[in-house]
Amino acid sequence: MRQSNQGKQQYEPGTHPDLPPPLGTTGPIKWMRENLFSSPTNIALTILAAFFLYKIIPGAVSWSITDATFIAEDRNECRALNSGACWAFIAQRWGLFTFGFYPEDQRWRVVLAFVLLLMVIVALLWENCPGRKVLFKFALIFPFVATWLLLGGFGLEPVATDKFGGFMLTIIIGVTGIALSLPLGILLALGRQSNLPIIKYACVGFIEFIRGVPLITLLFVASTMLSYFLPPGTNFNLLLRVLIMVTLFASAYMAEVIRGGLQAVPNGQIEAADAMGLKYWPAMRLIVLPQALKISIPGIVNTFVGLYKDSVLVIVIGLLDPLGIGQASLADTKWQGLSTEVYLFVAIFFFVSCYAMARYSLYLERKLHTGHSR
Repeated sequence: MRQSNQGKQQYEPGTHPDLPPPLGTTGPIKWMRENLFSSPTNIALTILAAFFLYKIIPGAVSWSITDATFIAEDRNECRALNSGACWAFIAQRWGLFTFGFYPEDQRWRVVLAFVLLLMVIVALLWENCPGRKVLFKFALIFPFVATWLLLGGFGLEPVATDKFGGFMLTIIIGVTGIALSLPLGILLALGRQSNLPIIKYACVGFIEFIRGVPLITLLFVASTMLSYFLPPGTNFNLLLRVLIMVTLFASAYMAEVIRGGLQAVPNGQIEAADAMGLKYWPAMRLIVLPQALKISIPGIVNTFVGLYKDSVLVIVIGLLDPLGIGQASLADTKWQGLSTEVYLFVAIFFFVSCYAMARYSLYLERKLHTGHSR
């Protein structure tokens, strides 16, 4: 029952209405106070950053958008129309940047494979995805379906892998390396901690050798020297060799990341598994590995991002990723001198892809409580 006491309302316990929080304790104001103006040093850095952005952003927007040219036949026409970026070059070579030299009338197969890949990725990463169980089952056969679509055969026109290029090639190398390096890295990490000397030292030797050799060297070995160790007349597809080398390279780094996670799991967890009568593999699958993988999420995603960006190194062995396509296109006298646009375009593609992986990593950390809240 309400009572009046010197102009103020009093409420019985449990009946007081909810009041809004004090101004400045929630929302954008709170975020700015905590992140931009929390100390004199942060205030100074915020003002300095704002000054640099004020100087840089107007010119960047003017060059890349306001004064840019999006439709033109060559570089000279771009310069005659506007003084900014010549995105007409990217627009004219868009198909080449995306599909490489894949036959134009067959590019629907690449698009279909990419759409199916997105469906599988969404099902794997989004718990509330409709039809997730069905897509999980489809994920098991997706590699074979994608291979059939991209390479052809069984009713589809065959397409040689030397026609692959551009973003298509980057995604193939990145997705294949990421998908295969994680399970292989787990096995190598477990093998390195094995009590069997043969398995342990074989895994140690492989990991240390791969980590001690640059990826570019392994790619050279895959493209040139590997043929010397094969029987005469053996035709070992270059793209397949690259995929194997990239996967082995990433798995060695992945093994060390996961080994760190395994060492961070308390011994009491293993002892508890032993007390429950679990054998080695059930204990690893049900108790140890889930905890180790949660701990290793930042390192795993960091390895994925590094692998994805390292895919540009295939240019040194003749495979044309987006960067290779751009450099080859600049040899055309119509478009010479537009390297800034090419490098910026490729950089934006990799930034968007890698940023998406990094943000999903932060989401997993918050969800699984493996990192600090942000």
